[in-house]
Amino acid sequence: MAGLQPQEDPLKMSYRENWKVQHEKLHVKHRGHEAMHAEMVLILIATLVVAQIVLVQWKQRHCRSYNLVTLLQMWVVPLYFTIKLYWWRFLSTWGMFSVITSYIIFRATRKPLSGRTPRMVYKWFLLIYKLSYAVGVLGYLAIMFTMFGFNVFFRIKAEDSMDVGVIMLFYGLYYGVMGRDFAEICSDYMASTIGYYNMGGMPSRNLSHDICAVCGQKTFVDVDEEGIIEDTYQLSCNHVFHEFCIRGWCIVGKKQTCPYCNEKVDLKRMMNNPWERTHVLYGQLLDWLRYLVAWQPIIIGVVHGINFSLGLE
Repeated sequence: MAGLQPQEDPLKMSYRENWKVQHEKLHVKHRGHEAMHAEMVLILIATLVVAQIVLVQWKQRHCRSYNLVTLLQMWVVPLYFTIKLYWWRFLSTWGMFSVITSYIIFRATRKPLSGRTPRMVYKWFLLIYKLSYAVGVLGYLAIMFTMFGFNVFFRIKAEDSMDVGVIMLFYGLYYGVMGRDFAEICSDYMASTIGYYNMGGMPSRNLSHDICAVCGQKTFVDVDEEGIIEDTYQLSCNHVFHEFCIRGWCIVGKKQTCPYCNEKVDLKRMMNNPWERTHVLYGQLLDWLRYLVAWQPIIIGVVHGINFSLGLE
């Protein structure tokens, strides 16, 4: 018939042409279903609101179980999509991170705790934190680089540079979130084992004036002196710590209280220059993204289940 165009061979079409054909077929399939689509949108909004209320209440009432379940989901959900979509590059980095982090957690939960373990733990997670920060920033810059068209000057395809930026941004944010969550768990175990910290009550040991409550080792440098390797830091509650330990405790381990007396720590006072304050903002961003990575796929799955049960497509 004169009104019909000949069907092109999908194998001979480019990726963009094939995508355009599939997009047009999708429009034809869903034409005239506006009322059903509006109903699906309402179901999505209602599910998101209910899920948000449930998650907030769960976090407020049972914070420990909420954090553990969220961390488990963040560890497993990307693995499912990686295997399903054959993302072997991500799977290799995920495997290396999981193996090393499992060993770190094993060392952090041993009793008695080795005196070298706290520093090893904080060094590893601080490395992950800084690497994730750098990779995330590079990914963001690559995306901006593409959006402003600078890729043309280097003869790089927009799709390629955008893909690189998105992948790097995802890697940075994902491993940043995972590292901070695992560091928090290790911080609790180590500090509780040492005995100068108790999450639910009073510490089991008295703290001497020259002992760091994070690692349990002596501080050999006075607060007013400048150390060769690291300085000694004093909080507003007058308790002293190795500077590396207290920074790891507060910034990487997400603690904002003194490890001994639970007095709130002023993070702004701890940051010596403006560049360090960006790490705090980055940490807050990672805490917010945890919800998207861990719970969004499950919420979307619930929405699909509701739509399927109601016969909506």
